[in-house]
Amino acid sequence: MIKSPDITELIAQLEPVQDNPVTLLRKAHDLLGDRVGVLSSFGAESALLLSMVAQADPEMPVLFLDTGRHFPETLAYRHDLAQDLGLRNVIDIAPDARKVAERDPTGELWAFDPDACCGLRKVEPLRVASLPYMALVTGRKRGQASTRAQLNVVEHRQEKGERDQIRLNPLAFWTAQDITAEMARRGLPPHPLVAEGYLSIGCAPCTQPVHGAQDARAGRWAGLNKTECGIHLGG
Repeated sequence: MIKSPDITELIAQLEPVQDNPVTLLRKAHDLLGDRVGVLSSFGAESALLLSMVAQADPEMPVLFLDTGRHFPETLAYRHDLAQDLGLRNVIDIAPDARKVAERDPTGELWAFDPDACCGLRKVEPLRVASLPYMALVTGRKRGQASTRAQLNVVEHRQEKGERDQIRLNPLAFWTAQDITAEMARRGLPPHPLVAEGYLSIGCAPCTQPVHGAQDARAGRWAGLNKTECGIHLGG
């Protein structure tokens, strides 16, 4: 265990095992202990990464942003999947109730300022909740959208005015076909809305089914010049 972690040194130790997701997760846990957490939306493909997390260490913290705007199916899936996989440390992160009452009293902020809604319900709560973690694991993949086309497995995240952090994306280079095949091999249940055409699932008001050759995230904030909620955008 590194007592005073150096980002460069950590990355140098993580990169050699980045091709094996379970080994990468175990290595991160060996180096950082409870200072590595997993960020999961319990969305369309989340079961695969979470299965790997359970295989590496079922006690690893899994952070779920409970925005108050999820599909009922997502909340049920979050409960059932965590139980089925034996994940013992899923942490629900909710927005500050006082801030929601002040800034979104009618619950319609998403309709006229989706960036502000994401900031209130996702970015700000995660910024506070992630303070104990030196590294966050995500399920992002290059093939999900053009905004993620340059994604790497091990990232050095630097934000203005905040401490550095590592982001680990174990499935960054996996294709949709790879994920479907491995989920089937592991006998993992997909999110129930996948069968209805939802290939990337966020908050209910801002998520639509995907059609034709659209990328997986085309149903998120459809019709708007917005493709990310902001939690993965560095400063």
